[in-house]
This record gives sequence, C-alpha cells and structure tokens, in this order.
Amino acid sequence: MKHKKILITGGAGFIGSNLALTLQKKYPDNDYFVINNFSSANSNNLTEFKGKIISADISKLNLSQYFDKIDVIFHYAAITDTTLTDLNKMMSNNTEGFKKVLRFAIKSKAKLIYASSASVYGPSKNPMKVGENEIPTNIYAASKLVIDNIARKYFDTLPIIGLRCFNVYGPKEGYKGKNASIIWQLYSQMKEGKRPRVFKYGEQKRDHVYIKDVVKANLLAIECPKSGIFNVGFGKAVSFNEIIKILNEMLGTNLEPEYIDNPFKNYQEYTEADLTETNKILKYVPTYDIKKGIKDYLRNLTP
Repeated sequence: MKHKKILITGGAGFIGSNLALTLQKKYPDNDYFVINNFSSANSNNLTEFKGKIISADISKLNLSQYFDKIDVIFHYAAITDTTLTDLNKMMSNNTEGFKKVLRFAIKSKAKLIYASSASVYGPSKNPMKVGENEIPTNIYAASKLVIDNIARKYFDTLPIIGLRCFNVYGPKEGYKGKNASIIWQLYSQMKEGKRPRVFKYGEQKRDHVYIKDVVKANLLAIECPKSGIFNVGFGKAVSFNEIIKILNEMLGTNLEPEYIDNPFKNYQEYTEADLTETNKILKYVPTYDIKKGIKDYLRNLTP
C-alpha cells in the first residue's frame, strides 16, 4: 500500500481499535486518524495507537473542518446496542452519521469501507445471503439496513464496501458489557467458577467470527476492485452448548450450563453466513474456526 491518509471512525471501539492497531503495524508509513466520542468505547483500546485521535460525535461533526483529503475511510462509529428502543436516537446516530461520512467520502474521493450487520437478516433462512430475506426485527438492525440501501445507490459514484459482520468475538471487547459476544459472557462467568447461563436449551446457533478474520476482511476491502456488501463470518454456525464445551476443555473446568428463559421475542435462533460472494470478490477466506479462535482469544485476552 502506497502512503495514504486513513480515517477510522469508532476507532476506540472493539473492531475499530483492532483494525487501527493492525493497520498501524502492517503499514506504518500511513497517516492514521481516529474519531470517537467515547460514550461507550474504551480509550485503553488505543494505548498503542500512534496516530491522531479526535474526540467527537461523527453525527454532529463537519469532517471538512478537520480534513482536506482522506484516501480510505473505515466507518465503525455507531450505536450497537440491539436493545435500544429510541428510534430517533438510533437513526440520528447511525443513519445520519453514515450520510455525513458518505458525503465527505464523495467530496474527498475516498474509498469507504463500513460496518453492516448480520442482524439485518432477522429470523430468515440459512445460510444467509446478501440481498435475500433481509428482515430486521429491531431498530439497530433497521438502521443498518437503511445504511446498506443508501450505500447501494452510490456504488457507481465511489468505491464502497459494506462488511456485514456476523457474531464477532476477540480481544478488546470486554468493555461492551452486556453487548459483548456470548463467548466473552460465558468465559467471564466460567473463569469465576460460575455455571454458564444461556437461554433454554443452549442449542441456539451463531456464526461466530474471530476479530482477526474481521480485520483481514477490512484489509482485503482496501484493494477490492468492486463495490458491494459482503458477509463476514466463518461460514459455519456453532451452538452455545458447543462453546461451553470448548471453554470447559480450555479452562480445565466441568461446569454444567444453567438454562434460563429467553425474554426476547425477536431473537435470532440461528445465523450462518453464505460466503460465496465474499470468497469470490473480496478473496476472503476465514482462518479461525471456533476452537482456534477461542484458543487465540484466551491467549491474548484483554478486556
């Protein structure tokens, strides 16, 4: 990669910080900028970051006042709480924030890579494929689908890549609390000797994708010659019971799950990514299956 100016919105968050630090290490000659309002992110995620950090709300920021030219924008600033019910707040932050970034990308002739979400599929059939059965069941998912539909209108205007991430897990997510991955939730309980709590009866399945594979997809997106929205997962669903079994093996424990009632009406029981187009166009092939991913996670664990 030739010298570039790279902006990462939401760069102190889980995916954003892992991406920023990987880019900095892999391409040290670039100029890096992070924007975050730190309302929910963790500043400790960027202790090793050497670029410029701007503390601001992307939905209220005039990017042109800070930058005259950016080559690549990674847009990860968003409200990610799927339980939030304030529609105006969600749309103002997520959708309007994206529109501002998009307008600046057009003006700056930047490549725009942004975070979509597998939540847009809702309870649809598996494996889940971009453009089919997109049925959001909460306002977070709805905001992401609105963003995807806006992005599609500009595919011929500038290079735009939407990465529809499935259930991401890995280091630097612990600050998210109840919004952290089920793997973090279960590990946090089990390391304390507590029985892991899951909804009855632990057979819910998710496509769990390790953060290093998600970062890989973002790096591949820089060179991708075609605009589009692509699933980013491992491509195989794993049950919560299987995760508990793996964690018991790696922690040397024998903790039985505690099954509890599920209070959520609109709950994705099963998600699995169709990676056909992602493999073909983005050239993305995941490296970390669930066992390899959890093993690496525990080895490199930081909250």
